[in-house]
Amino acid sequence: MAAVSAVEITERMNILTLNEGSSSLKFGFYAGGPDGVEERTSGDVEGAQPADMFERIDAALDGARPAAIGHRIVHGGADLFDPVEIDAGVLARLERATAFAPLHGPAALSLIRAAQVRYPDVPQIACFDTGFHKDLEEVAAVLPIAKEFRADGVRRYGFHGLSCQSIVRQLEPDRPERLIIAHLGSGASITAVRGGRSVDTTMGLTPSGGIVMASRAGDLDPGLLLYLMRERGLDAAGIEKLVDHRSGLLGISGVSGDLRKLHAVAATNADAALAIAMFCRSVAKQIAAMMAVLGGADMIVFTGGIGENDAVVRAAICADLGWAGVSIDPAAKDGRVVVRVLASLENAEIARAVVALTSSASGSVARVRHFGTGATVFDGHRSSPP
Repeated sequence: MAAVSAVEITERMNILTLNEGSSSLKFGFYAGGPDGVEERTSGDVEGAQPADMFERIDAALDGARPAAIGHRIVHGGADLFDPVEIDAGVLARLERATAFAPLHGPAALSLIRAAQVRYPDVPQIACFDTGFHKDLEEVAAVLPIAKEFRADGVRRYGFHGLSCQSIVRQLEPDRPERLIIAHLGSGASITAVRGGRSVDTTMGLTPSGGIVMASRAGDLDPGLLLYLMRERGLDAAGIEKLVDHRSGLLGISGVSGDLRKLHAVAATNADAALAIAMFCRSVAKQIAAMMAVLGGADMIVFTGGIGENDAVVRAAICADLGWAGVSIDPAAKDGRVVVRVLASLENAEIARAVVALTSSASGSVARVRHFGTGATVFDGHRSSPP
């Protein structure tokens, strides 16, 4: 039972965060310690293999070296929700979890392995997008299929949790009791938050469900998939390619999954205009559903690339919800649902998780011990064995 990671952060430590989304890799470089985290630099890397990504990242860091690395992991499977140091046992569990997120899991594993090669002596921390939704009540978490499948980890997991955490943090200390977070980007989801905790969310077992997305279909009639298998001969790989890569805004428009490109041609392309309208209606319908869950809403926050930057889309969504008192007017009167736009600060949440995991509350060294089962102890708390 040997100590493998011990990080002293009574002074600030350098933290590299790696946030691989469905369309790019976002990285951040933070100074972190007991007094919080501070971003030093950040950027995006597109169109590169993991090894090449680190050449670009190191160039941006200008010679600085990380003391720890935090990874955004979309899906940790049935038993990985809280931040954890990546070891062989954790890697094995992440391999198994790729069955739940085939669009994201393999790429994340490739990035982790490349980071381990690049920085062989640096602790690597996994931070899970499902963590914010870990304690969903059964009425939200249980999926309506035969009970026997629950033992396989079949449940509603929910995603974009790091984004949701960052929004809740930004709203403190005046966070509303009934909050709806609309994370709208290439991947998109709506989450109902009561008292700072997730109570329901649109994505389910995988990040493919919920509202219409850039190239993902969102929720579909399961009978449609059976029809495609039976009548069009699609197998599992064909269904996966269809619902994750050929659907959503791209599938509807036949033009692009990028709303900016659709806006540019919508005036003369009816299918592009239809894709925009369907996206906005899909979001509005799910916000209304989350209002039913919460018994109303005090605030709606738009975040993510589309949520933060597309005022036309925000206005269309809010117009569909005018009946519920939703207003985009910043001077909305009492009794109306306030609408805000906030940046998704996922990388900062990852950096905070790394600080919390590698130090005790007082800033002293946290001892990390690995057992033969692959379980890990952080400050006396043991994770589940694989």
